[in-house]
Amino acid sequence: MLAMRLRTRDTTALAAGSVVTGLLAYVFFATSTRALGPVAASPVTVLWTYWSLAAAAFTFPVQHWIARTATAYDEGVVRRALPRIGAVVAGTSALVGLLSWFAGDVLFRQDQAVFALLMVGVTAGSGLMGVARGTLTARRQFTSVAAMLVAENAVRWLAALVLVVADVEQPVAFGLCLVAGHLVAFGWPSSLRLAPGERSETTSSSPLGFLSGAASGQLLGQVILTGGPVVLALRGGSAAQVTALFAALALFRAPYMLALGVVAQLTGRLTAMVVNGQRAELRRVQMVVVTSAVAAAALAALVGATIGPALVRLVFGDDVTLGTGTTVLVAVGSAVALANLVTTILVLALNRAGAVAAAWVVGAVSAAFVLTVTDLAALEQTCWAFLTAQLMAFLVLLAEEYRGRAGLGAVSADDAPPLPPGL
Repeated sequence: MLAMRLRTRDTTALAAGSVVTGLLAYVFFATSTRALGPVAASPVTVLWTYWSLAAAAFTFPVQHWIARTATAYDEGVVRRALPRIGAVVAGTSALVGLLSWFAGDVLFRQDQAVFALLMVGVTAGSGLMGVARGTLTARRQFTSVAAMLVAENAVRWLAALVLVVADVEQPVAFGLCLVAGHLVAFGWPSSLRLAPGERSETTSSSPLGFLSGAASGQLLGQVILTGGPVVLALRGGSAAQVTALFAALALFRAPYMLALGVVAQLTGRLTAMVVNGQRAELRRVQMVVVTSAVAAAALAALVGATIGPALVRLVFGDDVTLGTGTTVLVAVGSAVALANLVTTILVLALNRAGAVAAAWVVGAVSAAFVLTVTDLAALEQTCWAFLTAQLMAFLVLLAEEYRGRAGLGAVSADDAPPLPPGL
């Protein structure tokens, strides 16, 4: 009973944290745009867009790798691997900064050198947040994870408000606000200190292999999830259609954004099942995921076919319109994306990070096939490509989960860690 109350409390905290931080992120962006104007805010928009990609490439994989490794082994394995991971993040940050400096005229149009440095800060900060969140997740301090989620974007918004009050109209200042959000990690200093541990590093698989697979998969998945408007624009869609598709994707992606924070609870629990060889329990988890995915897709189709177009107009304005058919495609694709997120956590718990990358490569190839072969209008073609990519990735992830579960061996009492309290 106590364990159930703790899980309910943690889930509520993570859900609330995800909602609030999502709102604060958009409020920060709206505040910056209103203060600077659409033209001057352009480089901040680029930085903000890159931040979402950096979070997918670094924060999410590092967080879940730490949570999985600390559960399967101990914090010492994580601690000994962090210098290598830090070197990769530092090298990537430097490369991103160099490329941003060379492309500064196109990307930022002003203050190129400073914004290139801010790109470095966003990259490094995303890695830092992954370490902090991952350590708190491994220790099951989910209320602190939720607080950190909120604090990150609260700092950005409050800093932007200070600039507005001070009548500062320099885009670089608002870019600094975005980078400053990562500094909240130091508000939880214990999250950056890991115990030495006793297990040998040889008991863990390559952390860089895990992270490269998870990072490339998440990055590609994020591009597929959010890149529809860019694809539509490249294929000749009108400006109104591009805006309408962006609005619909943002609206129906809301449950995904909520779940992105909540799934932090799953990594440790699923990893404990994996290392203890609990195939039956893992099979039940997969069945719940599949059943929930089918139900969510059916509900999404119903909402998209009935009130979906009206919801888009209600939230984004009467001028933003999308037809019923395309709204259904976006709604169902977004529901499958949510199932993909949960299945990804399950596959990562099975230590099959490379399978995540493979799933999204298949999804991307499937979307490209739809875009090149089908004879549809640009908007419908883009929406079908989005749905196809999500479905194909889901099927591959399910197959890889089955393979990983089937390959689980018996775990000895000495090697298998006990289930954490409340699992």
